[in-house]
Amino acid sequence: MLSDEKILITGPAGQIAFPLTRYLSADNEVWGIARFGDPATRAEVDALGVTTRACDVGDGDFGDLPDDFTYVLHLAALMNLNASYDEAIRVNAEGTGLLLAHCRKAKAALVMSTHSVYNPIEDPLHVFVETDALGDVHAAHSPTYSVSKIAQEAVARYCARALELPVIIARMNASYSERGGLPAQHLAAVLAGTPVTTRWDPCSYSPIHQDDINGQTEALLAAAAVPAPIVNWAGDEGVSVQEWTAYFGGLAGVDATVNVVPVPGTLRGSIASPVKRTGFTGPCTVSWKDGFRRIYESAVATG
Repeated sequence: MLSDEKILITGPAGQIAFPLTRYLSADNEVWGIARFGDPATRAEVDALGVTTRACDVGDGDFGDLPDDFTYVLHLAALMNLNASYDEAIRVNAEGTGLLLAHCRKAKAALVMSTHSVYNPIEDPLHVFVETDALGDVHAAHSPTYSVSKIAQEAVARYCARALELPVIIARMNASYSERGGLPAQHLAAVLAGTPVTTRWDPCSYSPIHQDDINGQTEALLAAAAVPAPIVNWAGDEGVSVQEWTAYFGGLAGVDATVNVVPVPGTLRGSIASPVKRTGFTGPCTVSWKDGFRRIYESAVATG
């Protein structure tokens, strides 16, 4: 675990970032920046002992934000149904460049990308490796997301070389914890007795528990380099929505019905090869069944 470092985290109130911020703030000086449109989310981060600043990375105006961070974790992203391509690229791509330029003194920076950068293919069980073709997923929930994140990766790669700043680009798959994530959303549907909708049958992912995200962060930062390596950030096991919904149903003692709704143009599956990441971090410590049982037990306990 990192200790005695000065760490900047963007989007610290997010589903992945908040637990990671809490984890790192125990032994480090952690700062968090975001737009903080909801004051309650900022208060939640402040309560961790984190120093917060309100800013929009796309504007590039960082005010009195220091520039002497030892590590940068850029986790914030614009993912919005109504975002234009111009706005998405301004925030996700240009904002990344402005942030890394401000923090060029850092030992290393981790830039969070997404599996939505991979070009859709027909095989739902294809295992994506980092050298696979990129393309627009046409995600229904955020049509401009894929293109803007591909642009972000290009900017991050440029910054690593131009600024001589060690960077690693991590393509997140399906993260989850008690705080949220796709599996947690599907669990909520199972417990509510409502259908679980997905993109294909089967529709597979490589889910990764927050504990592994927390535990692998230091190793990924250590792997940052010039030029910037790219790595899938995902669990070690591929599992379909159909499988995990049935598993949740078994835990809950209900017949969980899965409604599969293919959306034309989207990835039919998103299984990630863990080989490159494992070389940096070692294997994951939380299996998908153990992790899913934990979020089920937490959901039942909290009502």
